[in-house]
Amino acid sequence: MAKLARFLPIILGIGFLVLFAIGLTLPPPQEIESAYKDKALPIFSLPPLFDEGEALTAQSLRSGEPVLLNIFASWCAPCRAEHGVLMDLKARGVPIYAINYKDTRAAGQRFLNRLGNPYRAIGFDKSGHAALDLGVYGVPETFVINGDGHVQMRHVGPLSAQDVRAKILPYFTGRSEETDHALSR
Repeated sequence: MAKLARFLPIILGIGFLVLFAIGLTLPPPQEIESAYKDKALPIFSLPPLFDEGEALTAQSLRSGEPVLLNIFASWCAPCRAEHGVLMDLKARGVPIYAINYKDTRAAGQRFLNRLGNPYRAIGFDKSGHAALDLGVYGVPETFVINGDGHVQMRHVGPLSAQDVRAKILPYFTGRSEETDHALSR
């Protein structure tokens, strides 16, 4: 027993190294695919964040054109970091919809009133159930939805200008040059 106790730190150290090596082989979180890749969004219906807004449903994202669906919250620092990128995309005509996740209505409204509103419609998901049905496990997350309401791509974490150029713009043909120029400013 005493001999085993002497080797226990070495055994534990090797075990941690093996776990670390396995972790290095996993894809970065931004590259985690959605369970809905090439499938229709789950059915959901959310009340609007603003009183004068419109409800957000899975059906409203079937617009015949690709759209972005951004999941955000006022309490989320990375959401604040990506907000300028979303405002640039809106200025270039990229249609963006949102789900306000596990927030209060007043806090979500204040967040957008201060920073600007890049969204065509915002669903208020106080309980987080709609976002969880999409497979969201943190904010921000952004999905590219095709015109038929099928998920084409999922990005976990805040969007950067580089992410937009490399991953988002290819889905929005005809907008890449204009948006690329705006994002490089």
